[in-house]
Amino acid sequence: MIKKILCIVGVMDQGGAETFLMKIYRKLDKTKYQMDFCVTEEKEGFYHEEIKKMGGKIHRVTRKTQNPIKSYLEIMNLVKENNYKNIIRISSNSITVIDLLAAKMGGAKNLIFRSSNSNNSGNKMVDIIHKLFKPLVRVIPNVKIAPSDLAAIHMFGEKEYNNGKITLLNNGLDIEKFKYNENYRNEIRNKYNIADKTMVIGHIGRFSEQKNHKFLINVFEKYKNEKNNDSILMLIGKGELEDNIKEIVKEKGIDDSVFFLGTQKEVNKYYQAFDLVVFPSLYEGMPNVIIEAQCSGLNCVLSDTITKQANLTNRLNFLSLNSSLEEWTCLIKKSEEREKVYLKLMEQNYDIDYVTKLFVEKCFKY
Repeated sequence: MIKKILCIVGVMDQGGAETFLMKIYRKLDKTKYQMDFCVTEEKEGFYHEEIKKMGGKIHRVTRKTQNPIKSYLEIMNLVKENNYKNIIRISSNSITVIDLLAAKMGGAKNLIFRSSNSNNSGNKMVDIIHKLFKPLVRVIPNVKIAPSDLAAIHMFGEKEYNNGKITLLNNGLDIEKFKYNENYRNEIRNKYNIADKTMVIGHIGRFSEQKNHKFLINVFEKYKNEKNNDSILMLIGKGELEDNIKEIVKEKGIDDSVFFLGTQKEVNKYYQAFDLVVFPSLYEGMPNVIIEAQCSGLNCVLSDTITKQANLTNRLNFLSLNSSLEEWTCLIKKSEEREKVYLKLMEQNYDIDYVTKLFVEKCFKY
C-alpha cells in the first residue's frame, strides 16, 4: 500500500520551501510513497506540471484571507475524503497551524509543521498574529521541523529548540548536479557572450522586499564603477518588485551590465557561470541558494541576518547591512579552486538521498 502525504503551501512556485519539497519528491520511491499538494492560489505554479507528471495531485482551497471558515472546512473535508493521515504545513507564520488543526479534524494523525524562515514578510499586524498563534504551533504538530536554528527559534521558540524538540532537516540537494562543472560554465557564458575573464556576480531569488535587491544594485554599481568595470550582475527570479528594480537599474545607467533572466529550469548551470554570489537578504531560514552556491564552489558575501549554520565550506563572508558599500565591495573576489568543495557538503549530510531518508522517517508514518 502506497503511503501518502498532503503538503499544504500557498503555491508551488520556485520558492525555497517549495523547491525543498520538489527535491524530496523527485527522490522518493513512487511505488511506496506519494506526495500530493494543497494550494491556495488559482494560478498555475512553476512546479505544477512536473508534479502531475510524477503522479501527484494538486488540490485548491480558499485562502484564509478570503474566507477563513470556508478554508478550514475545505481542508478538513479534503483530508477526510482522501484519507490523508500524513500532513505537512510549511510556513513562516504560526497562524497557518490552523490548517493542521483542520487536518486533524479530518482524521489526519501525523501533523508536521516545517518552519520555512527566520522572520515574517509583512507589517506589524503580521508579527502580532504570529506571536498570538505561537503557543498553538508548540502543541498541535506532533512533528516539528526546521532548516536552521534561526528558523526553529522563530517558529517554535528558543526553549523548544534548546530542549531538542525540533528536527533540523537540512535543505539537501543533488550534489552531483550542482558540483562545479567547467562545461556548464562555458555553455552559459557563451550563451550570453560573456568572456571568461569577466567578473559575474550572481543572485537567485524572488524580487521581494526580503531579498533586498535595491541594496544589491547599490553594491554592484559601486563595485563596477570603482573596482572592476568588466563585471556583470545576473539576477534569476521573478516577483512583484522586478519592474521597480529594472527602473532603478536603468536610472543608474547600468542596464547593459545587469541581466534579468527570469526563472530558469536548469539553474544549476548558472552557478557554474557565476564567480561569486552576493546575498543581502533582510532575513532567511536556511537559504537554498547559499547551499547550492557552496556546492558549486562559490564564495558568497551575505548579510549577517542569515544563520551562521549556512557556512558549510568556510567560503561565506557575513556583513552587516549597516556596513558601508565599500566594505561590501572589498569582499567581492573571484572564487578559486572550486572543483572539490562539494565534498564538504557530503560530509555534513546535505546530500538529497540522506535528507530524503530522514524525511520519510519523520513524515510518512502512516
